[in-house]
Amino acid sequence: MQKYEKLEKIGEGTYGTVFKGKNRDTLEIVALKRVRLDEDDEGVPSSALREICLLKELKHKNIVRLYDVLHSDKKLTLVFEHCDQDLKKYFDSLNGEIDPDVVKSFMYQLLRGLAFCHSHNVLHRDLKPQNLLINKNGELKLADFGLARAFGIPVKCYSAEVVTLWYRPPDVLFGAKLYTTSIDMWSAGCIFAELANAGRPLFPGSDVDDQLKRIFKLLGTPEEENWPGITQLSDYKPFPLYPPTTSWSQVVPRLNSKGRDLLQKLLVCRPLLRLSAEQAMSHPYFTEN
Repeated sequence: MQKYEKLEKIGEGTYGTVFKGKNRDTLEIVALKRVRLDEDDEGVPSSALREICLLKELKHKNIVRLYDVLHSDKKLTLVFEHCDQDLKKYFDSLNGEIDPDVVKSFMYQLLRGLAFCHSHNVLHRDLKPQNLLINKNGELKLADFGLARAFGIPVKCYSAEVVTLWYRPPDVLFGAKLYTTSIDMWSAGCIFAELANAGRPLFPGSDVDDQLKRIFKLLGTPEEENWPGITQLSDYKPFPLYPPTTSWSQVVPRLNSKGRDLLQKLLVCRPLLRLSAEQAMSHPYFTEN
Protein backbone atom coordinates (compact mmCIF):
# COMPACT_ATOMS: atom_id res chain seq x y z
CA MET A 1 0.00 0.00 0.00
CA GLN A 2 3.05 2.31 0.30
CA LYS A 3 2.71 2.82 -3.44
CA TYR A 4 -0.74 4.39 -3.08
CA GLU A 5 -1.96 7.33 -1.05
CA LYS A 6 -5.53 7.01 0.18
CA LEU A 7 -7.56 10.17 -0.44
CA GLU A 8 -11.31 10.05 0.24
CA LYS A 9 -14.02 7.42 0.53
CA ILE A 10 -16.18 7.30 -2.60
CA GLY A 11 -18.55 4.44 -1.93
CA GLU A 12 -19.58 1.18 -0.33
CA GLY A 13 -19.58 -1.89 -2.54
CA THR A 14 -21.21 -5.27 -2.07
CA TYR A 15 -18.35 -6.52 0.03
CA GLY A 16 -16.10 -3.60 0.80
CA THR A 17 -15.32 0.10 0.68
CA VAL A 18 -14.07 2.09 -2.29
CA PHE A 19 -11.61 4.97 -1.84
CA LYS A 20 -10.13 7.46 -4.21
CA GLY A 21 -6.37 7.11 -4.18
CA LYS A 22 -3.22 8.27 -5.88
CA ASN A 23 -0.25 6.36 -7.21
CA ARG A 24 2.70 8.04 -5.42
CA ASP A 25 5.07 7.33 -8.32
CA THR A 26 2.98 8.34 -11.33
CA LEU A 27 0.51 10.66 -9.48
CA GLU A 28 -2.29 8.89 -11.34
CA ILE A 29 -5.67 8.93 -9.58
CA VAL A 30 -6.98 5.40 -8.94
CA ALA A 31 -9.88 3.70 -7.16
CA LEU A 32 -8.95 1.47 -4.23
CA LYS A 33 -11.53 -1.21 -3.52
CA ARG A 34 -10.88 -2.63 -0.07
CA VAL A 35 -12.36 -6.06 0.57
CA ARG A 36 -13.07 -7.07 4.15
CA LEU A 37 -11.61 -10.40 5.18
CA ASP A 38 -13.57 -11.94 8.05
CA GLU A 39 -11.69 -13.44 10.97
CA ASP A 40 -13.40 -16.79 10.62
CA ASP A 41 -13.39 -16.74 6.84
CA GLU A 42 -10.97 -19.06 5.17
CA GLY A 43 -9.08 -16.61 3.03
CA VAL A 44 -10.56 -14.35 0.39
CA PRO A 45 -14.32 -14.04 -0.35
CA SER A 46 -15.26 -15.95 -3.47
CA SER A 47 -16.86 -12.83 -4.96
CA ALA A 48 -13.57 -10.92 -4.73
CA LEU A 49 -11.59 -13.81 -6.19
CA ARG A 50 -14.09 -14.08 -9.00
CA GLU A 51 -13.75 -10.38 -9.78
CA ILE A 52 -9.96 -10.56 -9.73
CA CYS A 53 -9.76 -13.62 -11.96
CA LEU A 54 -12.23 -12.26 -14.50
CA LEU A 55 -10.88 -8.72 -14.66
CA LYS A 56 -7.33 -9.94 -15.12
CA GLU A 57 -8.55 -11.55 -18.34
CA LEU A 58 -10.90 -8.81 -19.53
CA LYS A 59 -8.88 -5.97 -20.97
CA HIS A 60 -11.11 -3.65 -22.98
CA LYS A 61 -11.79 0.08 -23.01
CA ASN A 62 -15.40 -0.43 -21.96
CA ILE A 63 -14.48 -2.56 -18.94
CA VAL A 64 -12.98 -1.02 -15.84
CA ARG A 65 -9.24 -1.75 -15.68
CA LEU A 66 -7.77 -3.67 -12.73
CA TYR A 67 -4.20 -2.42 -12.21
CA ASP A 68 -3.06 -4.16 -9.09
CA VAL A 69 -3.99 -6.56 -6.28
CA LEU A 70 -2.57 -5.86 -2.81
CA HIS A 71 -2.96 -8.44 -0.08
CA SER A 72 -2.26 -8.24 3.65
CA ASP A 73 -3.45 -10.31 6.62
CA LYS A 74 -6.71 -8.53 7.23
CA LYS A 75 -7.50 -6.95 3.90
CA LEU A 76 -7.36 -7.26 0.19
CA THR A 77 -7.19 -4.12 -1.93
CA LEU A 78 -7.99 -4.04 -5.63
CA VAL A 79 -6.55 -1.06 -7.51
CA PHE A 80 -8.74 0.07 -10.41
CA GLU A 81 -8.65 2.90 -12.89
CA HIS A 82 -10.61 5.81 -11.49
CA CYS A 83 -13.81 7.04 -13.13
CA ASP A 84 -15.49 10.28 -12.11
CA GLN A 85 -18.98 8.91 -11.57
CA ASP A 86 -21.38 6.07 -12.19
CA LEU A 87 -24.42 6.21 -14.45
CA LYS A 88 -26.76 6.59 -11.46
CA LYS A 89 -24.94 9.75 -10.30
CA TYR A 90 -24.89 10.97 -13.90
CA PHE A 91 -28.69 10.60 -14.05
CA ASP A 92 -29.03 12.53 -10.80
CA SER A 93 -27.22 15.49 -12.38
CA LEU A 94 -29.43 15.63 -15.49
CA ASN A 95 -32.61 17.40 -14.36
CA GLY A 96 -34.69 15.12 -16.55
CA GLU A 97 -33.04 16.00 -19.88
CA ILE A 98 -30.49 13.93 -21.81
CA ASP A 99 -28.96 14.47 -25.24
CA PRO A 100 -30.09 11.71 -27.69
CA ASP A 101 -26.49 11.41 -28.95
CA VAL A 102 -25.31 10.71 -25.40
CA VAL A 103 -27.97 8.00 -25.05
CA LYS A 104 -26.75 6.41 -28.27
CA SER A 105 -23.07 6.66 -27.30
CA PHE A 106 -23.55 5.17 -23.81
CA MET A 107 -25.76 2.38 -25.12
CA TYR A 108 -23.27 1.46 -27.84
CA GLN A 109 -20.41 1.40 -25.33
CA LEU A 110 -22.46 -0.77 -22.96
CA LEU A 111 -23.13 -3.24 -25.78
CA ARG A 112 -19.49 -3.20 -26.87
CA GLY A 113 -18.31 -4.01 -23.34
CA LEU A 114 -20.91 -6.78 -23.08
CA ALA A 115 -20.03 -8.23 -26.48
CA PHE A 116 -16.41 -8.47 -25.32
CA CYS A 117 -17.41 -10.17 -22.03
CA HIS A 118 -19.71 -12.60 -23.80
CA SER A 119 -17.12 -13.46 -26.45
CA HIS A 120 -14.79 -14.35 -23.55
CA ASN A 121 -17.48 -16.51 -21.93
CA VAL A 122 -18.22 -14.14 -19.07
CA LEU A 123 -21.71 -13.20 -17.86
CA HIS A 124 -21.85 -10.00 -15.80
CA ARG A 125 -25.15 -10.85 -14.04
CA ASP A 126 -25.50 -7.57 -12.16
CA LEU A 127 -25.89 -4.80 -14.72
CA LYS A 128 -27.46 -1.63 -13.32
CA PRO A 129 -26.63 2.08 -13.52
CA GLN A 130 -24.53 1.94 -10.32
CA ASN A 131 -22.23 -0.64 -11.95
CA LEU A 132 -21.59 1.40 -15.09
CA LEU A 133 -18.82 3.95 -14.62
CA ILE A 134 -18.33 7.09 -16.70
CA ASN A 135 -15.10 9.04 -16.98
CA LYS A 136 -14.64 12.67 -17.94
CA ASN A 137 -14.09 11.73 -21.60
CA GLY A 138 -17.60 10.27 -21.81
CA GLU A 139 -16.34 6.68 -21.82
CA LEU A 140 -18.63 4.14 -20.20
CA LYS A 141 -17.13 1.11 -18.47
CA LEU A 142 -18.64 -2.04 -16.99
CA ALA A 143 -17.63 -2.50 -13.35
CA ASP A 144 -18.35 -4.60 -10.27
CA PHE A 145 -17.88 -8.12 -11.52
CA GLY A 146 -18.48 -9.60 -8.07
CA LEU A 147 -21.42 -11.64 -9.34
CA ALA A 148 -19.98 -12.39 -12.75
CA ARG A 149 -19.52 -15.97 -13.84
CA ALA A 150 -17.44 -17.60 -16.47
CA PHE A 151 -19.77 -19.82 -18.42
CA GLY A 152 -18.80 -22.68 -20.67
CA ILE A 153 -20.30 -25.62 -22.39
CA PRO A 154 -22.13 -27.42 -20.87
CA VAL A 155 -23.99 -24.63 -19.09
CA LYS A 156 -24.05 -25.24 -15.37
CA CYS A 157 -26.92 -24.38 -13.08
CA TYR A 158 -26.50 -20.90 -11.68
CA SER A 159 -28.16 -19.16 -8.78
CA ALA A 160 -31.40 -17.31 -9.52
CA GLU A 161 -30.49 -14.76 -6.82
CA VAL A 162 -28.62 -12.53 -9.21
CA VAL A 163 -29.26 -9.19 -10.87
CA THR A 164 -30.84 -6.36 -8.92
CA LEU A 165 -34.63 -6.78 -9.07
CA TRP A 166 -35.42 -3.91 -11.47
CA TYR A 167 -32.99 -5.28 -14.09
CA ARG A 168 -33.80 -8.98 -13.64
CA PRO A 169 -35.37 -10.83 -16.60
CA PRO A 170 -38.66 -12.75 -16.29
CA ASP A 171 -36.96 -16.13 -16.78
CA VAL A 172 -34.77 -15.49 -13.71
CA LEU A 173 -37.71 -14.03 -11.76
CA PHE A 174 -39.50 -17.33 -12.43
CA GLY A 175 -36.52 -19.22 -11.00
CA ALA A 176 -34.64 -20.24 -14.16
CA LYS A 177 -31.25 -21.70 -13.27
CA LEU A 178 -30.03 -22.24 -16.82
CA TYR A 179 -29.36 -18.96 -18.50
CA THR A 180 -26.92 -17.49 -20.92
CA THR A 181 -25.82 -14.09 -22.16
CA SER A 182 -29.54 -13.26 -22.53
CA ILE A 183 -29.61 -12.38 -18.80
CA ASP A 184 -27.31 -9.40 -19.47
CA MET A 185 -29.19 -8.40 -22.61
CA TRP A 186 -32.45 -7.95 -20.69
CA SER A 187 -30.64 -5.73 -18.17
CA ALA A 188 -29.13 -3.76 -21.07
CA GLY A 189 -32.65 -3.18 -22.45
CA CYS A 190 -33.85 -1.87 -19.08
CA ILE A 191 -30.83 0.46 -18.91
CA PHE A 192 -31.46 1.63 -22.50
CA ALA A 193 -35.01 2.69 -21.57
CA GLU A 194 -33.70 4.38 -18.43
CA LEU A 195 -31.09 6.26 -20.48
CA ALA A 196 -33.72 7.40 -22.96
CA ASN A 197 -35.92 8.59 -20.08
CA ALA A 198 -33.04 10.49 -18.43
CA GLY A 199 -32.82 8.20 -15.41
CA ARG A 200 -36.39 7.05 -14.82
CA PRO A 201 -36.34 3.25 -14.27
CA LEU A 202 -38.57 1.22 -16.57
CA PHE A 203 -39.67 -1.50 -14.14
CA PRO A 204 -39.22 -0.25 -10.54
CA GLY A 205 -40.86 -3.26 -8.88
CA SER A 206 -41.20 -3.59 -5.10
CA ASP A 207 -40.95 -7.40 -5.05
CA VAL A 208 -40.80 -10.31 -7.50
CA ASP A 209 -44.57 -10.41 -8.15
CA ASP A 210 -44.79 -6.67 -8.66
CA GLN A 211 -41.77 -6.83 -10.95
CA LEU A 212 -43.33 -9.52 -13.15
CA LYS A 213 -46.67 -7.69 -13.24
CA ARG A 214 -44.98 -4.47 -14.43
CA ILE A 215 -43.11 -6.39 -17.15
CA PHE A 216 -46.20 -8.26 -18.39
CA LYS A 217 -48.36 -5.12 -18.41
CA LEU A 218 -45.90 -3.65 -20.91
CA LEU A 219 -44.85 -6.71 -22.93
CA GLY A 220 -47.91 -8.93 -22.57
CA THR A 221 -48.18 -12.02 -20.37
CA PRO A 222 -46.20 -14.90 -21.89
CA GLU A 223 -47.80 -18.32 -22.26
CA GLU A 224 -46.65 -21.79 -23.23
CA GLU A 225 -47.48 -21.08 -26.91
CA ASN A 226 -45.07 -18.17 -27.25
CA TRP A 227 -42.59 -19.31 -24.60
CA PRO A 228 -42.40 -23.12 -24.58
CA GLY A 229 -41.29 -24.41 -21.17
CA ILE A 230 -42.30 -21.35 -19.17
CA THR A 231 -44.72 -23.33 -16.98
CA GLN A 232 -41.90 -25.75 -16.07
CA LEU A 233 -39.77 -23.04 -14.42
CA SER A 234 -39.40 -23.70 -10.69
CA ASP A 235 -41.08 -20.51 -9.47
CA TYR A 236 -43.62 -20.17 -12.28
CA LYS A 237 -47.11 -19.04 -11.42
CA PRO A 238 -49.89 -17.81 -13.71
CA PHE A 239 -50.51 -14.08 -14.10
CA PRO A 240 -53.49 -12.23 -15.57
CA LEU A 241 -53.30 -12.21 -19.38
CA TYR A 242 -52.23 -8.67 -20.19
CA PRO A 243 -52.01 -7.71 -23.89
CA PRO A 244 -48.70 -6.18 -25.06
CA THR A 245 -48.63 -2.41 -25.23
CA THR A 246 -48.90 -0.72 -28.59
CA SER A 247 -47.82 2.67 -27.27
CA TRP A 248 -44.02 2.43 -27.09
CA SER A 249 -43.86 6.09 -28.08
CA GLN A 250 -45.37 6.88 -24.66
CA VAL A 251 -43.05 4.50 -22.81
CA VAL A 252 -39.90 6.09 -24.28
CA PRO A 253 -41.10 9.37 -25.85
CA ARG A 254 -37.60 10.64 -26.60
CA LEU A 255 -36.50 7.54 -28.53
CA ASN A 256 -37.02 7.55 -32.29
CA SER A 257 -38.60 4.62 -34.13
CA LYS A 258 -35.29 2.80 -34.67
CA GLY A 259 -34.40 3.20 -31.01
CA ARG A 260 -37.79 1.84 -29.99
CA ASP A 261 -37.32 -1.11 -32.34
CA LEU A 262 -33.97 -1.96 -30.73
CA LEU A 263 -35.48 -1.66 -27.25
CA GLN A 264 -38.31 -4.05 -28.15
CA LYS A 265 -35.81 -6.60 -29.48
CA LEU A 266 -33.89 -6.55 -26.19
CA LEU A 267 -36.94 -6.63 -23.91
CA VAL A 268 -38.29 -9.99 -25.05
CA CYS A 269 -39.68 -12.23 -22.32
CA ARG A 270 -38.50 -15.46 -23.92
CA PRO A 271 -34.70 -15.45 -23.44
CA LEU A 272 -33.91 -17.32 -26.67
CA LEU A 273 -35.38 -14.51 -28.76
CA ARG A 274 -33.47 -11.59 -27.19
CA LEU A 275 -30.85 -9.95 -29.39
CA SER A 276 -27.22 -10.68 -28.57
CA ALA A 277 -24.82 -7.81 -27.87
CA GLU A 278 -23.19 -8.29 -31.29
CA GLN A 279 -26.56 -8.24 -33.06
CA ALA A 280 -27.67 -5.16 -31.11
CA MET A 281 -24.49 -3.26 -32.08
CA SER A 282 -25.31 -3.66 -35.76
CA HIS A 283 -28.90 -2.41 -35.34
CA PRO A 284 -29.81 0.52 -37.68
CA TYR A 285 -30.34 2.75 -34.60
CA PHE A 286 -26.55 3.11 -34.38
CA THR A 287 -25.91 3.76 -38.08
CA GLU A 288 -28.47 6.48 -38.72
CA ASN A 289 -27.31 10.09 -38.62
